[in-house]
Amino acid sequence: MNRLTKLGLGLVAVVGLAGMAIAADTSETSVTGNLEDAYCYGTMGAKGPGHKQCAIKCASAGIPVTLIEKGTEKSYILLPNKDASPLPQSVISRMEDEVTVTGKEYNKNGTEYLVVESVK
Repeated sequence: MNRLTKLGLGLVAVVGLAGMAIAADTSETSVTGNLEDAYCYGTMGAKGPGHKQCAIKCASAGIPVTLIEKGTEKSYILLPNKDASPLPQSVISRMEDEVTVTGKEYNKNGTEYLVVESVK
């Protein structure tokens, strides 16, 4: 085999192993907390029932939604369960409410992500 073919096969193997490592890095979990829009909560500290309609507008417009865990204040960025899809309406309609989100948890470079499977 020539060098280019070996390099190509090597890259395929590395990408495949990295994909398996990422998949193994996930676990399903349930987190209870409040749903906040990342912009208003992060920049102005806006939260609570008086901010609900604004948070719904922001989430509907694509502003990231953060779940602030009850008791620990740990933040999770919520992700849809399918790439290039919006968050489910069950998240958007419950902005500023206390909910329990179940899904796969990921941690990349100190940021916590939660792929939404269900919201209660």
